Amino acid sequence: MTDRPAHIGAPQLRENALRHLAGRGDFVGDQQLPRMVHAAFLRSPMAHARITSLDVDDARAAPGVIAVFTAADLNPLCQDWTSHLDHFVGMVSAPQNILAADEVLWVGHPIAMVVARTRAEAEDACEHILLDLDELDVVSGVDAALDVDTAPAATGIDSNLCYRNELKTDGVDAAFVRAALVVEGDYAFGRHTAVTLEPRAIIADHDPSTGQLTVRHGTQTPFQFQDIYARHFGLPDHKVRVIAPDVGGSFGMKLHVYNEEMATVAAALILHRPVRFLADRLESFASDIHSREHRVHARMALAADGTVLAMDVDDYAPIGAFSAYPRTSVVEGNQAYRLMGAPYRMADYHGRLTVLFQNKVQTSQYRAVGHPIACQVTEELLDRAAAELGLDPWDIRALNVVPDDAYPAVSATGYMFEKLSHEASLAKLRTLMDYDALRTEQAALRERGIHRGIGLATFVEITNPGVAFYGVGGARISAQDGAVVRLTPGGEVHCAISVTEQGQGTETIIAQIVADQLGVAPGQVKVTTGDTDHTPSGGATWACRGAGIGGETALLAGRKLAARITDMAAALLQAAPAALDLRDGAVVDAATGEVRLTLAEIGRIATYRPDTLPKGVDSSLTVAHHFAPSGYPFAFTNGVQASLVEVDTETGLVKLLKHWVVEDCGRIINPLLVDEQIRGGVVQGLGAALFEECLYDDAGQLLNGSMADYLVPMAGEMPDIVIGHIETPTEDTILGAKGVGEAGTAAAGAALMNAVNDALRPLGARMTQTPMTPARILAALGIGHA
Repeated sequence: MTDRPAHIGAPQLRENALRHLAGRGDFVGDQQLPRMVHAAFLRSPMAHARITSLDVDDARAAPGVIAVFTAADLNPLCQDWTSHLDHFVGMVSAPQNILAADEVLWVGHPIAMVVARTRAEAEDACEHILLDLDELDVVSGVDAALDVDTAPAATGIDSNLCYRNELKTDGVDAAFVRAALVVEGDYAFGRHTAVTLEPRAIIADHDPSTGQLTVRHGTQTPFQFQDIYARHFGLPDHKVRVIAPDVGGSFGMKLHVYNEEMATVAAALILHRPVRFLADRLESFASDIHSREHRVHARMALAADGTVLAMDVDDYAPIGAFSAYPRTSVVEGNQAYRLMGAPYRMADYHGRLTVLFQNKVQTSQYRAVGHPIACQVTEELLDRAAAELGLDPWDIRALNVVPDDAYPAVSATGYMFEKLSHEASLAKLRTLMDYDALRTEQAALRERGIHRGIGLATFVEITNPGVAFYGVGGARISAQDGAVVRLTPGGEVHCAISVTEQGQGTETIIAQIVADQLGVAPGQVKVTTGDTDHTPSGGATWACRGAGIGGETALLAGRKLAARITDMAAALLQAAPAALDLRDGAVVDAATGEVRLTLAEIGRIATYRPDTLPKGVDSSLTVAHHFAPSGYPFAFTNGVQASLVEVDTETGLVKLLKHWVVEDCGRIINPLLVDEQIRGGVVQGLGAALFEECLYDDAGQLLNGSMADYLVPMAGEMPDIVIGHIETPTEDTILGAKGVGEAGTAAAGAALMNAVNDALRPLGARMTQTPMTPARILAALGIGHA
C-alpha cells in the first residue's frame, strides 16, 4: 500500500469551483417549479407591542394574491417550539410559533404572510394590510435587562434572565490575594450578522396524493430539519424530504429554526403547491440571527515573573426575546466564558455567565462560537500585564502556554485537551513573521511619528462536538455521520455522505479520502451530499465536523468497500486477500504491483455476471458505515495569530498591513482548502473587529439594516494573510483530522486589538470595544466622542 499515490495531504481545487465560475450553481433561488408561488411577510415596525387589530381583507383582494395567512391560520398546524438543553440547568425561554399572535417582540417579527404569483405582488399586497399596535416597554441593552423592575421582553417568561451559571475553582481567591499584579478591563462586543452570499432560501412543496413534503432548503443540516418539520407538523419522517442544493455560505446562521421557513412549510401543506421564500438583504438584517453581543468585565492575576495565576470573568450576553431553537442561544456565552485562558497554564478561574432577554433579533451560533470573545479578553489582558511588568508580549506567552509535552491537560474551566501545540506554533510564527525585525522597524518608525503596532493572540478552537453535547442535552441533533460507498459497473466510485457542502470544499476532501482507500484518483469519486432521501442520516456540517467526523466516516466506509473488492478479487484469482492491493483503479499484486484485475472488470462481473463468482462470495459492491466520535468530547485545535497595523492618530483609521496565522488542525487533508478556510475566517474576524456592528437605538430600532450602512470588509482593505501549519493528529480517529473552519475567526480580532493597542500605547490610549471604529479610536485618544 505504500506505493499508492497519497491524495490525503495533497492540494486539490474544489470540485465544484469550475461549475460555479461557469454560472452553473444550483441554489434554491435558481430553482423554478411548476405552479410555484412566492411569499412575503408583514413585519412588526416596533420592537415590543401588542397587536390590537389586524385586517387582511384588502390584501386578499390584491392582484396576484393566492392567500393571506395570519397566526390563526398557520399556528394551529405547528407544534410550539421551546429552546432548551438539559445541561443548561435553569435555562428558560418562552414557547414560539410561526406568526405573532398577540404580541410582537422585535422589529421584523413576522405578523402575516402573503402568498402570491410573484414576490413583487406579495410585497405589494402586504401594503394593504391594516395593523394597529399598542407599544409596550422595550428591553434594550444589558442594564435594562438586568433591572428587576424592567418588564419581561416577552409574555411567558417571569424575568429577562434566560440562564445563569458560575464556574469557580477552589484556589481562585487565594490566587488573587497572592498576585503581584492584577490587571482588569471592561469589554464590549458589537452585534453583527452573517451576510452570507446567498440569503436564507426555502421552497416547500406538499403532494396530497402521496403525503410527501419536499423542502428545498439552503441549510447546513438537512436531517435536523427533516426531524423538525416531521415532528412539528405531525408528519412521518419518511414523508419528509429535505434537499440542500448549493448553499452560498452559512457560518452557523443557517442552523436555526426561523419563523419564515416554518411558515413556508405550513403554507405548502395548506395550498398543496410549491411555496418559495427568498429573503432579501433588508429582511436578512431584520430576521437572520445576530451574534457576539457581549459585555464582559474581567480580571487577571499574575506573579511577578508574569506567570498567569487566575482569571475572574463576568460575561453578560443579551440574546433577543427568545433563545434560538433547537441549539439554544446560550451556547455562544457558554463557550465564551469556558474558553477564557484556554491556551495557558492557569490553575484557577472564576467565571459567571448571565444570558439575558431583550427585544431584538435573536443571537445564536455564528462562526467560531464564543471563541473571539474569550480570546480577545484573555489576550488583551495578557498584553496589558506584559506592558506593566516590562515583558515582551511574545515572552509572556511563551512563559505561560501549556507545554507541548504536558498533554493531555485539563483547563481551569474543565475542558479536556488531548494534544495541542502552542509552543511549536509560537516558534514557527516567530520565524514566519520575523518578529525581531518588525520590532526594530516599529521603533524606528515611532521616532518619525508613524504609529505601527504588532499584536499577538494564541487560541484554542472547539471542533467536532460528540454525543456529550447536544445529544446529552436532549436536542435531536445527531453526533454521528453516515456514508454509503459503492463501486459502479464501470469501475468508478460513488459516495453518498451526510456531511454537507456550503462552499468550503467538503465534497472535494471526501473524494480525496475515499480515493486513497480504494486506490483511485479523486476525479473518479463522485460525492453526493445534502439530500435526506439519497444520503444516510447524520449530523452534517457545523463546528468543523466535516473533516473530523465526516472524513473519518468516509475513510471507514472506503476501507469496508476496499476489503469487499479485495475479497471478491481474491476469490476470482484464487489468491489470498492479503496478497492483493488496490492501486490506480486496479487490483494488483501487493508485492510487485502487477495488475491482476481492473476495478471496471470487478464492477462488470459483480453487476452483470455474479453467477460466475465462487459460491458464497458476496457480490454486493455497496457498503454503508456510520461513525460517532467516542473519545474526547471535543477535538480541540489551536494556533497563534499576529497582526501588523498602522494607526492614523489624526483620523482614527487603521490600516491593516499584514496578518499571520500558524494553525494546528490535526492532519491536513487538503492544504489548499485549509488555507482558504483560514483566510476566510480571518477576514470575518477582522471585519468584526473593525467594521461590522448592528446598531440599535433605545427603542429597539435597527439603525443600519442595509448594505449601504452596515460595513463589511472588502478585498482592498484586507492585508496579505500568511499561513503556516503544525500537524498534531488526534488519536481518536484513524484519519487524525480535527477541523479548521473557525480557526481564522477565533483569534483575528484579538490579534488586531492588541496591534491597535500596541500602536496607541505610547499615547496612553487603549481600545476594549469592537468594532474599533475611527470615532472610538479618536475618543480613546481624547479627541471627540465615540
